[in-house]
Amino acid sequence: MPGTLNLAAPTALQYFSALVADDASLPVTEAAVAVGQDDDARLDTQGVLAQIDTLAQRLRRRLPADAAPLQTLRLLNTYFFHELGFAGNVNDYHDRRNSYLHEVLKTRRGIPITLAILYIEIACQVGLRAQGISFPGHFLVKLRLQRGEVILDPFSGQTLSRDELEDRLAPFRRRFGLTGDNEVPLGLYLQAAEPRDIVARLLRNLKEIHRRVGDGPRLVAVMQRLVILLPQAWDERRDLALVQGELGQLQAAADGLRLYLQHRPEAEDAGRMQQQLAAWQARIGHAAGPASRTGRAG
Repeated sequence: MPGTLNLAAPTALQYFSALVADDASLPVTEAAVAVGQDDDARLDTQGVLAQIDTLAQRLRRRLPADAAPLQTLRLLNTYFFHELGFAGNVNDYHDRRNSYLHEVLKTRRGIPITLAILYIEIACQVGLRAQGISFPGHFLVKLRLQRGEVILDPFSGQTLSRDELEDRLAPFRRRFGLTGDNEVPLGLYLQAAEPRDIVARLLRNLKEIHRRVGDGPRLVAVMQRLVILLPQAWDERRDLALVQGELGQLQAAADGLRLYLQHRPEAEDAGRMQQQLAAWQARIGHAAGPASRTGRAG
């Protein structure tokens, strides 16, 4: 009917796309909660956010009006790690549920990045200046206090000294030859992560988990989010296309791989990807051939 408004609810991917459209207003916690819709299509994201708000409000009501930042931090750590019982899932680290905030809220077990997202959200709501750090191999939290910074491991609740951070960084430096004259100062590894980078790290963790267990449908779902989040990350678009091809989603796969080749014509795998694209196009054409001929005959 002319003039009728379309009030259909956005799809999960449309909702996620709207959340991550603008760097300046990207809500990390809400975007991370929304990822859980891949596991539970009926997930009430606003209800999950309300649960987190309730946890923060409960702590805020206990804080003295004149609480100094250091006192607030100590109370937060006691509340988050001891009273609420949040901790790293050491028994099943690679369980996909560790990457979904709604599941972490239920089980109180997670991986560093999901625990960090929850911790930072509550910390900020009680007035602390908390940020995430994409430290090699293990996501960390940085809190800015009047007398300096505190670096915290959200997996264990441990506050890390400079020496402990250097020890954790040593294997990474050796692996990539970042020692001696090539050594990069520790401080550069402790820069605050951008919101988009935090969500990307969460999604890439899930991508690896789904790839490891061969869960194609969930792998496609998380990779679609990566392509939305990082539209210029052409390797992600290629990876998505290859998985879609394995699942028989040939038209979507061909479209994605064609776009990859348009933007990465000099890539090392360009020749192989051209061959793959040609093979998909042949299969698409073969499948459409009889239908097309029938249509012309009619």
